[in-house]
Amino acid sequence: MQQFLVQNKVLIGVLLGIVLGIVSRLLMLRTDYRQYPTYPHGRIIHISLGVIAAALGAVAVPALFNKDYTAITFLTLAAQQFRDVRKMERDTLTKIDSLELVGRGSTYIEGIAMVFEGRNYLVIMTALITSLFAILLNVWIGIVAGGLSLLLVEKLKSGKSISHIARVEQADVRVDGPDLFVGNIYIMNVGLKGNQDIIAERGMGFILTPYNSNGKVTISNLGQRQAILYDLATILGVYRDDGEPALIPMAKLDMRDGRLAVFFLPQELDASKGREVILRVPILESAVRMPTEASVNKKGAGGHG
Repeated sequence: MQQFLVQNKVLIGVLLGIVLGIVSRLLMLRTDYRQYPTYPHGRIIHISLGVIAAALGAVAVPALFNKDYTAITFLTLAAQQFRDVRKMERDTLTKIDSLELVGRGSTYIEGIAMVFEGRNYLVIMTALITSLFAILLNVWIGIVAGGLSLLLVEKLKSGKSISHIARVEQADVRVDGPDLFVGNIYIMNVGLKGNQDIIAERGMGFILTPYNSNGKVTISNLGQRQAILYDLATILGVYRDDGEPALIPMAKLDMRDGRLAVFFLPQELDASKGREVILRVPILESAVRMPTEASVNKKGAGGHG
């Protein structure tokens, strides 16, 4: 057995890199409450691309050892292919979004598309590291290196959530004449008595208080606000139909202190679950702003965000 491993070190190293690369893609592939990627066809597409990425990362190592430097150009072709994947995901989700009662928003869509591109690069990294150590040293060290790569992939596959940058509290939804408030934050004007009664009966409100100025700027981003509303609508349902603008969920800022009020009409009236949903909403990379990192604000940097 040991002799076989030594004689076929390159082949085994490449196969091991491909296997662990595919495993890393499977670890990062999950159809969750957003129902994307779809099952089975959307998942088949992404698994197939993961196999291609794993093969490219694994064969790059023996190509370098054989001084076949032109083979590395395949990695640049792969990068172009994965950029096309990002564009494909963006276009698909944009078309789907126009048919949602509460849309994701372009910022959320761009974040999802960016994730699908980036995860293919993580697959290449896992396959390349595994193949490198398996060929350069031995198969067992290659397996260990691949296992460590999988731990890194697990850490990088998800980012921060709203809980890292803001405190979330339930707030009363109040209709004062035609004016709608969540806590003491004005949301909008509701003219029809029927809509006012629905809001008084089913309205749910939350107030997000940012921990520092980084969080304040991030939750003020319109794309981040839309992501909160979309996750609430997906998990709790939304009590509205097309053509009813007065019942649409909204998120409005308190201009004085940067708090964010979220107004929502859910199908499932469970405030504790709604609070938990908001706390777990991912922070969108395109929405992140860090004013405390500016040289003029270094003294204002806090421990959160």
